[in-house]
Amino acid sequence: MSGFVQTDTVLDKILARKLEELDELRWTVPLAAVAHAARIAPPALDVLSALNRDTVALIAEVKHASPSRGILIDPFDPVGLARTYADNGAAMISVLTDEQFFKGHLDYLRQIRQAVSIPLLRKEFIVAPYQVYEARGAGADALLLIVAALTDEQLAELYSLTVELGMTALIEVHNEFELERAMKLNSTLIGINNRDLKTFNVDLETTRNLAQLVPDGVILVAESGMLNVLDVHTMGQFGAHAVLIGEGLVRAQNIAQTVKSFSSQERVR
Repeated sequence: MSGFVQTDTVLDKILARKLEELDELRWTVPLAAVAHAARIAPPALDVLSALNRDTVALIAEVKHASPSRGILIDPFDPVGLARTYADNGAAMISVLTDEQFFKGHLDYLRQIRQAVSIPLLRKEFIVAPYQVYEARGAGADALLLIVAALTDEQLAELYSLTVELGMTALIEVHNEFELERAMKLNSTLIGINNRDLKTFNVDLETTRNLAQLVPDGVILVAESGMLNVLDVHTMGQFGAHAVLIGEGLVRAQNIAQTVKSFSSQERVR
């Protein structure tokens, strides 16, 4: 299974390139080899427990660049950055692995897995089972599935494989319609992205509005647009258990102190 849903946003360009990369990868490393590596990998860590804290849990992102902002941190030391996150209170680390648009790499995930002991999220544009196997084989404990980019059938297949391999899926939604689709999976981890894919505008009220519709027992992650302690605190008051932050960390003057501050905000329980 491959392909993606046309969104008339920047996602379409990224996902089209992702399919080209997958075609190239399958010639280099066959699916059977990637699946074998995934199945013999050490067990995945417990993501839900890591994110269910008294304070807002921080998913700190190892992020080099973005299509809209360009290079965010230079020099870029992914392993050093991850250690700083882990040593200063981050609950989990997100590792961007897209090369062309975000200057990430799957090797960053492999290297970071050897350096830290907290859970890792593979942040990628996932459209095929191959990438799910890749994630587990590289040491990911969780991965991102973007509802806007996938059909219900694709979502169900990728979610099922993720769970089968012992990982946790962070199901990302942008609006009420996507949240309804996500809830059909009975997912225990939902991400609310505050960024509008068509306009790139960020509205933190998106988390407030959608959080009210999320059932009890679901761990809720706020994504995009949080740049300071007040933003993190606000997400906690809106009902988010966790926040996923990249730019607000890598561009901070004191990354270690910022991680500590972001990780100590109270949330509504």
